[in-house]
Amino acid sequence: MASAHTSLDAAATERKARLAKLKSLKRKQPDEDTETDSIAQEDAPTVTATYLSGRNYDPSTRGPKLGFETAPSENQETLEIRAKEISETTQKLAEEEEKAEKPIDLFKLQPKKPNWDLKRDVQRKLERLNVQTDNAIARIVRERIEAQRKKQIEAVNGSGSEEGESVGLQGEELVEGVHVREREEAEEERREREEEDDYA
Repeated sequence: MASAHTSLDAAATERKARLAKLKSLKRKQPDEDTETDSIAQEDAPTVTATYLSGRNYDPSTRGPKLGFETAPSENQETLEIRAKEISETTQKLAEEEEKAEKPIDLFKLQPKKPNWDLKRDVQRKLERLNVQTDNAIARIVRERIEAQRKKQIEAVNGSGSEEGESVGLQGEELVEGVHVREREEAEEERREREEEDDYA
């Protein structure tokens, strides 16, 4: 019986040692170094230690014990983490499928301007008309030049040098008329671009 009693005593002391070790790990205190310090601290008890003691109070921080500083499942893949990842991926896939299955909104497919097709069709006809307009302007300018030259010839009665100068002046008027026409066309194009930007 004595051997059974000694084996029970040895088992009890081992159990006490393990519990003390767990208790020290939970409190984050080293095993043997702080035991002597804690004995010295118990000799001179503080006010909080004498009046407040319990499982949930930590006298060193003067606050509640929060248990472990790091979670036991930290840096490990748990079912909760895996379930959260799966739910996020399925939610993203569902959103992508909704976008893919969404019908095309016909109101968003409208052109920038409602008359773009009319402009496209009329543009071909306008090119031909612009050529005819330019030819007509040139013909009118030539006729005016000829008329003025005839008037000058009649007024001078055959002076050759003045005739050349008058034709030169008329040529400058022709060039200036062409430049005016080009400026007007550039101004029209600028206005059309501004209108297109306003609609956009």
